[in-house]
Amino acid sequence: MSGKRKTNKIVKFSIAVFIILIIGVIVFKVAMSNAVEPYDSTDSTKVIVTVPMGSSTPQIAAILEKNGIIGNVDNFKLVSKITGNNGKYKAGTYALSPSMNLDEIMKKLQSGISVANMITIPEGYTIEQVVGILDKAGFIDKAVFLYELENGDFKQKFIEFLPEGPNRLEGFLFPETYDIPVNVSEYDIINIMLNQFDKLYTDKYYARASELGLNINEVITIASMIEREAAVNEDRPKVASVIFNRLEQSMPLQFCSTVQYVLGDPKARLSYEDTQVNSEYNTYINAGLPPGPICSPGLESIKAALHPEETEYLYFVVDPDGKRTHQFAKTYDEFLKYKKEYTDSL
Repeated sequence: MSGKRKTNKIVKFSIAVFIILIIGVIVFKVAMSNAVEPYDSTDSTKVIVTVPMGSSTPQIAAILEKNGIIGNVDNFKLVSKITGNNGKYKAGTYALSPSMNLDEIMKKLQSGISVANMITIPEGYTIEQVVGILDKAGFIDKAVFLYELENGDFKQKFIEFLPEGPNRLEGFLFPETYDIPVNVSEYDIINIMLNQFDKLYTDKYYARASELGLNINEVITIASMIEREAAVNEDRPKVASVIFNRLEQSMPLQFCSTVQYVLGDPKARLSYEDTQVNSEYNTYINAGLPPGPICSPGLESIKAALHPEETEYLYFVVDPDGKRTHQFAKTYDEFLKYKKEYTDSL
């Protein structure tokens, strides 16, 4: 074979290979274009999709298919691998629609920016106040929320220690700033708050409560009173000591905060008639602890309830220094002296 004929053959072969490659690229691009096309370009309905922590790409693909966001699990896995996005998706709650192409979906899943609404539950709020916040923000149907508070089947381990009734979860809707996903149920919102409590109230706390001879409902009841009475952290263990000292001496607790809980609308000062209100929560006329918490205490108050300071204090009065601290007294005469100082400062 002459050199010229051999060269022509090589050229023809090279051209054929080049054409095949071009065709392959075109076919691949067409295939990829089809693969990343929206599942339903006419359906822009937003669907709230939750990707749990630790989800793999195949698991995410299955979640998307189940929610009608994509039509082919294998396409999603393949495109994720080819584009280098495999393993880069983040847990979260996302608003996705069937009209989004795979590129848009993958970028959204990598952002980690969940669709949620922020809400803050302050420390010391009652269930009634929590319901008010959520209702005003449009998060809940109030009637449904109240039903779930009383009847919802929650699985946290402390639930078994709580009394039945509409206030059974008083004290356990943990005060925190939450990102509440959109379109979640009233049950889910309560569960989020109970899970936060369950997360922070560790086994160490259960063990310490057992050492004190208390169950969790009693601990949170004490913590709730501390929360409503003490404004600064340094006072909380001292207020706790007053509670334990009075209980040990079989003295009525006589905490204004328990009466305020019964009255509902806070008063600057309670009258004698207020302190005689007929309620099992009224610690002026009933010995021992009230039947349950009077608000949702923060973590510092819970710690104080579990670790009261060792004192001989039986009384406390707001300090007239304007710093919202308290003066603590061992005797009734000392209490009256501090009370006069405070009253004279008003």
